[in-house]
Amino acid sequence: MKRFGWIAAALVFPAAVMAGGGHGMPLDKAGIDISDTASLQRGAQLFVDNCLSCHSAKYMRYNRIGQDLGWTDEEVKQRLIKGEAKVGETMVSAMPADYAKTAFNGAVPPDLSLTARSRGADWLYTYLRSFYVDPARPTGANNLLFKDVGMPNVFWREQGVVMPVTHEVAHEGGAKEIVVDALRLEQPGTLKPEEFDAMIRDLVGFMVYMGEPAQLKRLGLGPWVLGFLVLFFVIAYLLKKEYWRDVK
Repeated sequence: MKRFGWIAAALVFPAAVMAGGGHGMPLDKAGIDISDTASLQRGAQLFVDNCLSCHSAKYMRYNRIGQDLGWTDEEVKQRLIKGEAKVGETMVSAMPADYAKTAFNGAVPPDLSLTARSRGADWLYTYLRSFYVDPARPTGANNLLFKDVGMPNVFWREQGVVMPVTHEVAHEGGAKEIVVDALRLEQPGTLKPEEFDAMIRDLVGFMVYMGEPAQLKRLGLGPWVLGFLVLFFVIAYLLKKEYWRDVK
């Protein structure tokens, strides 16, 4: 009964699991707070631990992350750097390109430096939470938002075993198609659904930061710029009044 309770309570992908293959699929709101430094720090470690083994982020340097997220070079080495990489180097995948081509049927996993800018935070957040078990795929997993994706579900331990809820559609000529209607959490993972969502939000937040690191400083300067404009407006208004005071 406990298992079925989890199944009933854990339809963790509600309206966002409609169209089979992900075409026209509504995106869940990521709710990223780029000013949450603690979240970005957690996301950076998630990225290094789970993404950097296959993907690169060649436009991002380790020491830049440390400067922006409040880590010393020594803390960056301890938290983010695996192997012999230097703190001033860019984030390069640990997987050689030749091996990646073999492992992923000729396709090298893409660089993720600018993925959040090209895809958007909501797309990434929905995508990473939309994997399900598909024995027909080479990796054993498929994705509602990105049908027949070559990437495995690297977070299956935390997420749990997610199964598709499907129905069969008959087309003209007798062809049949299996359409995924929803996803069902068949077996819980190490994290509760809300904890898993929070983890993915941290990861996506870091990728949003990585796509435009300067936005942290830009957002910090925003209030000062607005304050200057307000002050300048007041001064300009007073000058205008003084200039036109004796003009009739």
